[in-house]
Amino acid sequence: MRRTAFGFGALALLICGGWLAVRTVWEGVCRHPAAVVPVAALVAAGGLLLYLRSPRRRPRGTRGPLSEAAHELFDPPQELFDPAPEPFGRPHDEGIARTAVLAGPEPEPAEPEEEPPGYEALDADGFEDAIAALCERDGCSEVQVVGGAGDLGADVIATVPDGRRLVVQCKYYGAANKVGSQDLQRFGGTCYAVHEAEIAVCVTTSEYTEPALDYAEHCGIQCLDGEALAAWSEGSAPPPWQSDEGL
Repeated sequence: MRRTAFGFGALALLICGGWLAVRTVWEGVCRHPAAVVPVAALVAAGGLLLYLRSPRRRPRGTRGPLSEAAHELFDPPQELFDPAPEPFGRPHDEGIARTAVLAGPEPEPAEPEEEPPGYEALDADGFEDAIAALCERDGCSEVQVVGGAGDLGADVIATVPDGRRLVVQCKYYGAANKVGSQDLQRFGGTCYAVHEAEIAVCVTTSEYTEPALDYAEHCGIQCLDGEALAAWSEGSAPPPWQSDEGL
């Protein structure tokens, strides 16, 4: 309460003092008009000086230079933020690698199977062995390769499945060398009389002359040329002892 009364008293003194000061100045101006201009200039200069030294407010909407701390506040370092989340799923390259691992290495292309060599790759003895193997394949028993010096025209002897005796002469000839009638005459003279054949067969990698075929038909000898031999080997033709021409 005392502070309030004291404040009002001080305010009244200031008002009275100000009024007396203004009255005194006004009386002085009236008495000395020439002193008005210098006094006004001093007052204006003092007011300008006070204005310049007083703090000025920055216009709204402007932004002055920020301190280093303010920069850190408004532009924090990127490390403070969490890394951007990866897109849903796995990256494309990782997906390809995973697929390759699951699938495993690509299988190497299989090497083409080598075809068995034909009869032209054999020699005379190998040809006789091949014919003996064909006889065994098709059910013959007691198969023997007896070709050689003094064979008297017989190269392979066997017993066919029905029990008959089979005698085979093998002629390993080139395409330009045909089996002639003289070859078949020598075989025909021994296959029945000496080897007691019930089925006589001549097999060649080449062909037969017409006289040789005529003689073979007359003596009951079956003749297989290169084409007929291939059909027998492939299974597209029956063995010679099952043909309609057999005895």
